[in-house]
Amino acid sequence: MVSVILIGISLSMDAFAVSVSAGISIRERKLFHALRSSFFFGFFQFIMPVTGWYLGKTLAVYISAWDHWIAFGLLAFIGGKMIWETLRARKKTSEDKNGTAPWNGKSPSDLRSLPFLLTLSFATSIDALAVGLSFSILNRGIWSAALAIGGITFAICITGFEFGRRIGALLEKWAEIAGGLILIGIGAKILAEHLLG
Repeated sequence: MVSVILIGISLSMDAFAVSVSAGISIRERKLFHALRSSFFFGFFQFIMPVTGWYLGKTLAVYISAWDHWIAFGLLAFIGGKMIWETLRARKKTSEDKNGTAPWNGKSPSDLRSLPFLLTLSFATSIDALAVGLSFSILNRGIWSAALAIGGITFAICITGFEFGRRIGALLEKWAEIAGGLILIGIGAKILAEHLLG
């Protein structure tokens, strides 16, 4: 069980970083959004190992060969989009003094947007799919492990939102750019771990 807890903590680190990023960049934060986002991150971290376990040995080599590229592509695209939208909104705001700051409202690069949340939940849980595949190869049970991984992720993400909220007040002016850079960094880390590991 200790190994499952350590796996859960390890797998949740990407979702934790995203939660910190969201806590920083979303000015109008509500408990509902933190709980919903944490639930989605936790649910995907639960369902992906189960899915991987049922896929079994057949697709193991194929998934492990491409998972890091998929995760990197999704996270780099989303992070780049956040930065681009923030810079564009700032330029527009400087031209139109009646404009709103880029972090007000709900943009497509905002965890309050369900499509964006689903994309990030998937991107940060691809490694969990590979864990499920490995459990299948080792003939280990998956349900209790997946529940533990999902629960750990949920708890860690709630913590990440609060941490991001607290430091967000210090970084408010650069919040969305920082959030975008964090996402790109997560994607680069995933890619580097697989290419150099």
